[in-house]
Amino acid sequence: MCELMEQLSELSVSPLIPSLPNDVTLDIVARVPRSHYPTLSLVSKSFRKLIASSKLYKRRSQLGINQHRLFAVLRNSNSGDFSLYILHRKLNCTNRLVYAFNDIDVLSIDCTSHTVHPIADIPQRMAYKVVNAVGKKVYVLGDSFCHVIEEGGGWWKGWRKAVTVFDAETQSWGAKLVKEDMAIGLGPFWSDSVVMEGKVYMKGCINRNSFVYGPVGKKWEVMDEVMNSKDWEGACVVDDVLYYHDCSEKAVLRAFDPKQRCWSVVSGLEEFLAAETAKSKWCDAVSYGEKKLALFFPKKHEGSKVICCAEIALERRQGGEIWGKMESCDVVVDDGVSELVKCVAVTV
Repeated sequence: MCELMEQLSELSVSPLIPSLPNDVTLDIVARVPRSHYPTLSLVSKSFRKLIASSKLYKRRSQLGINQHRLFAVLRNSNSGDFSLYILHRKLNCTNRLVYAFNDIDVLSIDCTSHTVHPIADIPQRMAYKVVNAVGKKVYVLGDSFCHVIEEGGGWWKGWRKAVTVFDAETQSWGAKLVKEDMAIGLGPFWSDSVVMEGKVYMKGCINRNSFVYGPVGKKWEVMDEVMNSKDWEGACVVDDVLYYHDCSEKAVLRAFDPKQRCWSVVSGLEEFLAAETAKSKWCDAVSYGEKKLALFFPKKHEGSKVICCAEIALERRQGGEIWGKMESCDVVVDDGVSELVKCVAVTV
């Protein structure tokens, strides 16, 4: 990194590189690994402006050198405060969750410049909401209270499925749509939700309350009984296959292929998971690029409570069997008070 600074320190004049056209300079910087951008932005005001420019990221996309960034929301168990962190590879080549900002509410986050902007609150009231992005739209799905119904010899609140959409391009909310013929009574709580094959899958804490929403056609369906047969939580989707860490019997990484309509266990990770995650009370998986996921889990390390992150490469071998390879495993937070709330991967 020091060598990179020395090479660029003499370029801190405007234009960026006097001997080169700015479009050539743009191409050069676009090819620099994004992990160097914080240092490059310190070279000069011109470099700082370039690093924050949308043109730079558009050019990176055109060159096909986008990189995956992982954002995590952590909660301080002592204060109850929420903060946003970014997974960052430090100079010693280990991953670390680096603090970005706190006071998280309803925000629109520019992942290229790490700037945030408030957005309007959801205009329609819904209960037990889950939030998922499909393309450039954010779908908020939940329940809309309808009336009190009689069920099983008692009286219960009746809920119907509802959805409202936030358009990321127009920064506006659409009207709430209620599925009038889909009502439930008991326990409309969600244990998890994912996007797979362009649809939102909502796993209920009670199996009969698991549903699928298809934005195309605005269709509600009952979840496939095979997919619903496992209590998946902290799941992610990689290449339209769902993965989650199952510690109900022994620590394994399970996969559900919607095309084959079957569950399988990812091979090659048995020793690692048994040693590192067997005693974890929770594990959260997040898609981390093509054929790769990141697995977050808590553990005791040198007497303190820490959060670890393992990067796992996935491979489908001949015959359809899925194998995993642990590429790295690092302690990413060691303050003893942080709890993982949500993690999201983006491409920039």
